[in-house]
Amino acid sequence: MADKQRTIQQPVSVKGKGLHTGVEVEVVICPAEVNTGYVFQRVDLDGQPKVEALADNVTDTSRGTTIVQKGVKIHTVEHVLASLSGMGIDNALIKVNGPEMPIMDGSSSIFVSEIAKVGTVEQGAERNYFIIREKTVYRDEKNNIEIVAYPDDGFSIDVMIDYNSRVLGHQYAQLTKIEDFEKQIAPCRTFVFFHELEVLLKNNLIKGGDLQNAIVIMEREVPQIELDRIADIFNKPHVHVRPSGFLNHLDLHFTNEPARHKLLDMVGDLSLLGLRIKGKITAMRPGHHANTEFAKMLRKQYKKELLKPTPPLYDPNQQPLMNIIQIQKILPHRPPFLLVDKILSMDGTSITGMKNVTMNEGFFVGHFPNEPVMPGVLQIEAMAQCGGILVLNSVPDPENYLTYFLKIDQVRFKKKVVPGDSILFKLELIEPIRRGIANMRGLAFVGDQVVMEGVMMAQIVKMKE
Repeated sequence: MADKQRTIQQPVSVKGKGLHTGVEVEVVICPAEVNTGYVFQRVDLDGQPKVEALADNVTDTSRGTTIVQKGVKIHTVEHVLASLSGMGIDNALIKVNGPEMPIMDGSSSIFVSEIAKVGTVEQGAERNYFIIREKTVYRDEKNNIEIVAYPDDGFSIDVMIDYNSRVLGHQYAQLTKIEDFEKQIAPCRTFVFFHELEVLLKNNLIKGGDLQNAIVIMEREVPQIELDRIADIFNKPHVHVRPSGFLNHLDLHFTNEPARHKLLDMVGDLSLLGLRIKGKITAMRPGHHANTEFAKMLRKQYKKELLKPTPPLYDPNQQPLMNIIQIQKILPHRPPFLLVDKILSMDGTSITGMKNVTMNEGFFVGHFPNEPVMPGVLQIEAMAQCGGILVLNSVPDPENYLTYFLKIDQVRFKKKVVPGDSILFKLELIEPIRRGIANMRGLAFVGDQVVMEGVMMAQIVKMKE
């Protein structure tokens, strides 16, 4: 059964401060039409401009992911995007009245909780997937970062982190199915090393930080007076260091919460691909820059696939729409000049047919007998016969009509067709049939390779009585 797209059932609102800008903002996540994807809207700016959540729009990844479109910026988008992806939402309009998403508690928990309250709704279009067909690798050797995607029927992520930290050590986190995101990943908060706090403040970052939205890790012994000074900077009660190396202002949800948060960031950043992934992702020391560069790499592959002709789906176990006996009731051709074996599918504008090429074909006797190749003119004829069935399907009594081809144009042969090949012909009407004239574009595939293509014009003629 086809997997359908989903959107949020009704709008939900979340308020809070942006981590780096410190600006108080309100975010409203709204339902969106099919194939919208994730789109942010700055409702505080003139014209309420929109920014598409796509890897192409990523401009900055320092301590968060920033996207920009036509000069309009949205900072720190990864946590809200992770919540949408993790909750199975494909289409959403995210309205925000400021430049940055609120940090909340440093996780996706509050976004996920609000979405869960209203639920999601199935939409009338199939879900889009990017299918990992071969091992794909991103490496940053300087920073010892590697992200690898492997073919798989589902979506999963394995994350390993090691920052040479005596407190964190070597941590591992895993998401085996997206349905586990809500409970296993969403509550996991971001983390920061204590020695980074003042540096980040001096660099005009974490203005909205308040020690309640991050796990603070202590790598070395720090005098209590220094801890008190930092707590005062954040206007928070004084804190102490636990023996474990974490400040005592919060408890860990999981022993490997930092690794789980890195996985959370990956879910959000990889959603910038613009569609869901079918594949297994493994990542060593991932971060926003690596995540978004990997998403850009996958997006380039996706764009190439869009330009590449897609072969028709063929299931040998499925009954054909027409077998050879039924085809003979429509077409006047007979062996050895009947060159279509099956019609697999057909609607008002397109058709898919099959020709099994065997060594028993009569033309192989004389056409390059020492290196058998199916003649190009017969490939064109086979495609034309499929197109003839499509055209005859437009009349109620096709057995009383013939199709004559008036024009064949833009024919190209891409690869030899030899005995043992099965050719799939895919034809589509370029425009509606008018006055008995049909214009069609056809592609012929062997496997996933285009072997021939062309444009054809045919006329429907009623047979004389």
